[in-house]
Amino acid sequence: MNLDGALQTFFAEAEDLLNSMEAALLRLDEGDKDMETINEIFRAAHTIKGSAGLFGLNDIVSFTHIVENVLDRARDEKITVSGDLLSILLPCRDHIAVLVENAMHERANDETCLAQGQALLDALKPWLGVAAAPVIAKQESNASAGFFDGNTGGSSDRDSWHISVRFGPDLLRNGMDPFSILRFLRTLGEITHITTITEHLPEFNDFDPEQLYLGFEITLGSNASQQQIEDAFMFVREESSIKIIPPRSNIYAFVNLIQSLPENAQRLGEILVKSHAITYQELEAALATQKNQAKALGKVGMLGDILIEEQAVAPEIVNAALDKQKKNNEKKSSPENRFIRVDAERLDKLINLIGELVINRQRVDLLASKMGNPTLIEAVTSMGNFTEAIRDAALTLRMVPIGDTFQKFKRVVRDTAKSLNKEIELEIEGAETELDRSMVEKLNDPLMHIVRNAMDHGIESISVRQARNKPDSGTIKLTARHDAGNIVIGIHDDGGGLDVEKIRKKAITNGLIEEGVHLSRQELFQLIFHPGLSTAEQVTNLSGRGVGMDVVKRNIEELQGGIEIESEMGVGTSLSIRLPLTLAIIDGFHVTAGNIDFIVPQNTILECVDLNSLNHVQGQNCVNLRGDQVPYIRLREIFSLQPGNHSREKIVVVQFGEKRAGIVVDELHGEIQTVVKPMGPIFQALKGIGGSSLLGTGAVALILDIQQLISFAINREHLRNNAFSVNIQEQE
Repeated sequence: MNLDGALQTFFAEAEDLLNSMEAALLRLDEGDKDMETINEIFRAAHTIKGSAGLFGLNDIVSFTHIVENVLDRARDEKITVSGDLLSILLPCRDHIAVLVENAMHERANDETCLAQGQALLDALKPWLGVAAAPVIAKQESNASAGFFDGNTGGSSDRDSWHISVRFGPDLLRNGMDPFSILRFLRTLGEITHITTITEHLPEFNDFDPEQLYLGFEITLGSNASQQQIEDAFMFVREESSIKIIPPRSNIYAFVNLIQSLPENAQRLGEILVKSHAITYQELEAALATQKNQAKALGKVGMLGDILIEEQAVAPEIVNAALDKQKKNNEKKSSPENRFIRVDAERLDKLINLIGELVINRQRVDLLASKMGNPTLIEAVTSMGNFTEAIRDAALTLRMVPIGDTFQKFKRVVRDTAKSLNKEIELEIEGAETELDRSMVEKLNDPLMHIVRNAMDHGIESISVRQARNKPDSGTIKLTARHDAGNIVIGIHDDGGGLDVEKIRKKAITNGLIEEGVHLSRQELFQLIFHPGLSTAEQVTNLSGRGVGMDVVKRNIEELQGGIEIESEMGVGTSLSIRLPLTLAIIDGFHVTAGNIDFIVPQNTILECVDLNSLNHVQGQNCVNLRGDQVPYIRLREIFSLQPGNHSREKIVVVQFGEKRAGIVVDELHGEIQTVVKPMGPIFQALKGIGGSSLLGTGAVALILDIQQLISFAINREHLRNNAFSVNIQEQE
C-alpha cells in the first residue's frame, strides 16, 4: 500500500494540531481555568502520537507519550498546570514540531535534537509521579478483596475465554466468511454468549453489500490453548482488531479491553455489557435495584456503586468504564469537523479559471450590446449575475480569518517579554476578520517586525513605567476590521511613543531632509521607513539597526496597501496597515487617458466630476471641492502619454485612508469586473501601477496603485508650497 499521501496528510494535520496545542497552552498561561482547555491539549498530543505510530515515527511516539502522560495527570487533577509546568510544556510542543519537521524532510534526528528532547523529559519528571512507571499498581479495596481472587469481570463467564473482534471492512470483498470463523470456534468449545456490534452500520442509501460493518464480543467455554484460538483468526489477523482474554484473567485485562473499545457507547451499563464484564441479567438486576432505591430513598443511586456492592464487577473495571464514558461524552460534545483539506494549487487554479470566465463574460457583453438583440441582452445580463455570484463564492474559499495569524504572536510576545525582563500583554480584537490567504502569508514578516519593535523600543521597562505612573505591564493590541472594501490592521502599544524631534535630527544627519525644511508630523513619522534610520539608543538582537521597517513598507506596498503612523510621546504608538481584501478579482472603474486604458479600484472612488466645473486654486494643481482643497494629478503627465482626442477632462476623486486626491483622465467608461494580473519583473520599478488586466476587447488595461498616486499628488503640492514660501521669504 502506498502511504505517501496519508503521510503528507499527517504532516499537515500535525501542524494544525501543534498550532492548536500552542494556542491552548497560552490560554492556560493567561489564566484560563477551563478543564476543556487541558483536554484540547491532551487530544492534540494523543492524536499526533497515535498517527505517528501508524507510520513508524518512533521518536515522535516515544517523546509525545511522556508529554501525554503528564497531560493525562493534569486532566485527572492529580497535578496543577502551573507556570513552571507551562514553561516546560511549551518547549515540549516546539520539540514535537522539530521532530515532525525532521520526519517531513526525511532528516535524521541528530544527537543535539535527541539530547534536547531528553533534557525536556528529565524536566517533566517531577510532574510524572507514578505515571512514569509502566507497571499498573493494584489497588485493593473491601469490595474487591473477596472478589473471586481478582479474576475476570462477570460472575457467570469467569471460567471462559473472552474474544473481542472487529473484522476489517474489506473482509467480504477479499472472499472471507466471518461466520466460518465463528463455526470453527464452536469446534473448540461452546459459545455461551455472543454480542453483535452494529454501531458502524450506515444508512440504507450508503450501505455497501461488499463491506463488513459488524463486530463481535464472544464468550467461549473451551479447554483449547490460546494458540489454537488465535489460529482461528490466522487469515484475517492483519486487517482485523482481535483481543483474546484467557479464563480467570486479571481484572486489568478487562480494564485494557474497555479502554480500547472503538465504539462510542454513552451509558455505563452498555460499556460493561459490551466488554462482557457483566451480563445483561446482572445489568437488569442492578437497574432494578437502582429503581427500588429511588422509590424507597427518594434519590437515584449510582449504577456503578450498586454493581460493586453486589460484587458483580470489580471497582477498577467500573472506574475504567466511567473513564471510557467520560471520553466518549467529550468526543460527542466536541464540534463536528466540517472542514475538508484542499490543495492550495487547486484552489488557485479554480480562481484563475473564474478569472478567465469574467474576462469572457465581458467579451460576450460587448458582442450582445453591438447586436442590440433585447432577448440576448437579457440572457447575457442574467449570465453576468451568475458569474458575479460564482466569483464571490470562489473568492470566499480563499478568505481566512486573520485571527490565526494574530494568535502566533502570543507566543512571540510571551517569550520576548521574558528575555527583555518586561511585562507585556497581547490583546486581540477582530480576529474573525477575513482576508485573502495569499495576503495573510505575506503579512507575517511585516507584522513580526512591527511587534518586535514595539516590544523592544516601544514598551518601557517596569521601572520607567512606574516612574510615568503607568501599569507595570505594557499592552500591545492587534486589531482588524473591514473598511470600505479594505481591511485595516492596527498595531497599538501603550509605550513611550515616537520622538518627532529625534526623528527630524536623525533624518538631517542622514541627509534625508535639509535643515529648515518644514514637514508635518505624519511626514516625519514616515521617515522611519527609510533604510538605516533608527532612533534607538542602542542596538539589540531584536532591532535598532534601522533594518526592517523599510522592508515592512516595501512588503505592504507590494500588496497594494499603505501604512500610517500616529504617536504621542509617553502615551504610545499606533500603526495602521490598509490593504485590499483580495488581489485576485476586483471591482474596478474603466477610464482612458491618452488612448491608454486604466482601471481605478472601485472601493477607492468617492465621485467623478467634470474638471472644468470646479474652482481651481491659483498656481496649484488643486481644486476646491465643497470647501476642501483636493490636489490632483494628470495621468497623461506622470506617465508621459500622448494627448488623446478629448476636449473635456474628468477628475476621479479617490481616497485611501484619510488622504484624498484627484486623478484627471480623458474619458470615463464605467464599472467593470477586473481580473488582476501581476506585472512582469521589468515593470517592478514603475510607480503608480499595481497590476494589469485584460479587457473584453482584448486590450490591456493598467490597474492604478491609488495609495502611491495620492501620496505623489500630496507630496508634489507640499513641495510646491514650500518652494513658494521660500521665494516669498527671499523677496522679503
